[in-house]
Amino acid sequence: MVNLVAAQKPLLLALMKMAGIIPHTLEIEPGTVMNIWVPKETIKKRKKSKKSIPDADDPSKTTKPTKPVVVLVHGFAAEGIVTWQFQVGSLAKKHSVYVPDLLFFGGSITDNLDRSPTFQAEYLVKGLRKLGVEKCTVVGFSYGGMVAFKMAELYPELVEAVVISGSILAMTDSISKDTLEGLGFSSSSELLLPNSVKGCKALLKVAAHKKLWFPDRLHKDFLEVMFNNRKERAELLEGLIVSTKDTTIPNFPQRIHLLWGENDQIFKLELAQNMKEQLGEKATFQGIKKAGHLVHLERPCVYNRCLKQFLASLHVDKKSTK
Repeated sequence: MVNLVAAQKPLLLALMKMAGIIPHTLEIEPGTVMNIWVPKETIKKRKKSKKSIPDADDPSKTTKPTKPVVVLVHGFAAEGIVTWQFQVGSLAKKHSVYVPDLLFFGGSITDNLDRSPTFQAEYLVKGLRKLGVEKCTVVGFSYGGMVAFKMAELYPELVEAVVISGSILAMTDSISKDTLEGLGFSSSSELLLPNSVKGCKALLKVAAHKKLWFPDRLHKDFLEVMFNNRKERAELLEGLIVSTKDTTIPNFPQRIHLLWGENDQIFKLELAQNMKEQLGEKATFQGIKKAGHLVHLERPCVYNRCLKQFLASLHVDKKSTK
């Protein structure tokens, strides 16, 4: 029987290519391969030659982006282009858009045993640098937001600004406990790695503001396609938790924009507003009404407008400092 979710993939791939981004496989280092969607103009066409076949990771295949770079980092339940399917086309005209699949998502894999957000950030940065990216704005959703924060903290020379939706600086043991108890789940894996139609429905119920109905068949197909590498992903969830006592607020030099669904049940509005105060003057907050955790999918037009307004303000800042 045809998997309905997998069957939609060719259409999604075609839409991404129409928007100007194409898939690229990148060997970060031996044992670590990342799938990342890149602007098609940055990929050089191979010259036909019988003598040699260029390696898929040959640096000569790529050129530096010509427009301001935006990196879209996905959450835990779906890979890159599924997460950001409504944002790519909206941004691609004025920006060079890069959409990675984090390690253990999509086609990205590693033999590294580290499972922390820092490890994801380090490998993503290595990949971006191999692709010629020198400066970028990182947009992170949920799990990807924690990776984005780490990128900004560790690589301020690369990350110029950050946009965060439905995420936090770090998943402390106290936040994890309070969040799971409030949602009625016993563990992060139970919430984010469902293995049944019932579990998939429960995740969708807390992630979306509006009640969304899909037939059981579609939930089964989604489980089959989107939740591979379960062992490694469960380890990623374990690697997220840090002690509340050991956490500090980094002094970010970048502008940080918190773009939030006002009805987010996972990371609630109050959490975002408290985080804004902790981050200081360079942090701004913007709420989107009638949207939950999946704000970029529930209200994509509003989300895209807010995101583009922030990106445009960065360019104004650059002109004023010259």
